[in-house]
Amino acid sequence: MTSATAPGRGRLYVIAAPSGTGKTSLVKALMQRVPSLGFSVSHTTRPPRPNEVPGRDYHFVDHATFRRMIEAGEFLEHASVFDNLYGTSQAAVEAALAAGRDLLLEIDWQGARQVRARLPEAVDVFILPPSRAALEERLRGRGTDSAGVIARRLADSVTELSRWGEFRYVVVNDRFEAALADLERIVAGQGAGLEAGRPGLGAFAAGLQA
Repeated sequence: MTSATAPGRGRLYVIAAPSGTGKTSLVKALMQRVPSLGFSVSHTTRPPRPNEVPGRDYHFVDHATFRRMIEAGEFLEHASVFDNLYGTSQAAVEAALAAGRDLLLEIDWQGARQVRARLPEAVDVFILPPSRAALEERLRGRGTDSAGVIARRLADSVTELSRWGEFRYVVVNDRFEAALADLERIVAGQGAGLEAGRPGLGAFAAGLQA
């Protein structure tokens, strides 16, 4: 696969995080701060939420269509999350990168692992919450899910926290503006000090999973 550092080729940024970390809000703010970044719109089988617009937030398709796309090899990555399927169009990503556009992909750790295998030059970032309490508060604060769904999301999110070490960079979303500034630094190629292997991060992440 052609390196993203090849002249004229764009770079792919992958941002992943457990549900409730504030990932989507950070991604939207990052897109406003860095207007040159394109956003890869994923396909999903889940129904739209009240504030979501088809084609802007997701390409909403049924399970049969999604399965046909998998069989046709149309996805760069795909994963099952909370009983719904999510996937990224390989053709759309390749077209953007070939045209020299930097592209941001918001997916889960399963998808990030697949992208890493196929496009090792992609820059991947994992977002951590500041605490377990903050994670639960954010999940409950959405107001769109039942108590049962929230409990399941919390349990799954805690499990997903263990994947942080697979990523090149890790950002802790304690203060929103600081986390946003960290993401800007990474996109600007100035992510020194935000690597997953930095001192103290392992103990902090372990505390979130305890």
